[in-house]
Amino acid sequence: MEISKGIEMLHLHFHGNVIHPILMWDEEMSVLIDTGFPGQFEDLRIALDEIGVPIDRLQAVILTHQDIDHIGCLPEILQACGNHVSIYAHGLDKPYIEGQLPLLKDSHITNPPKGKVDYIVMDGQELPFCGGIRVIHTPGHTPGHISLYLEQSKILIAGDSMYSVDGLLGGIHAPTTPDMETARLSLNKFVDLDIASVVCYHGGLSHVNVNEQILRLSQE
Repeated sequence: MEISKGIEMLHLHFHGNVIHPILMWDEEMSVLIDTGFPGQFEDLRIALDEIGVPIDRLQAVILTHQDIDHIGCLPEILQACGNHVSIYAHGLDKPYIEGQLPLLKDSHITNPPKGKVDYIVMDGQELPFCGGIRVIHTPGHTPGHISLYLEQSKILIAGDSMYSVDGLLGGIHAPTTPDMETARLSLNKFVDLDIASVVCYHGGLSHVNVNEQILRLSQE
């Protein structure tokens, strides 16, 4: 689903779950935000082929955080793309993504997906891709969770800082958020943004009075 020019919200199904990685592209750059569950690489490859951006054209992968449904296809992407793809993540989640520490919520998995993080991103950083991507550090769900604000389209990619249901923001998903107090404080970082649409990894697109919805959620 193309939600703005050069911004595609993917719909990937996995054992009853539907997740929404984001593909951004223009004449100079192609960027994938989050990679899906382990075992979804073929579905991801097909989805990108249908858009017309083959997976081996990716130049950047931005990981919102370390959870396995976000880093699951990272090894296969690195294998397919070789040295011309760079991986971006927050420093607090980097050791988990690289396999130096067991995943916080999936420590029982003996051989989790992993890959080298090439660039550490920081709160407020502007990535010069596809019209500009602002990094917002939104911890709580994980220590290094980030959300992304797309400057030109006024789209907020919320990752797992929020979820949505039927186009409405549902707030923070408590069962998968170890630090709810910090997660609630993170929502305050969205309040002053001019947001036209929000994409939640779980739930997808919300574009009805999203600024009002976020303000209400931040005050709960």
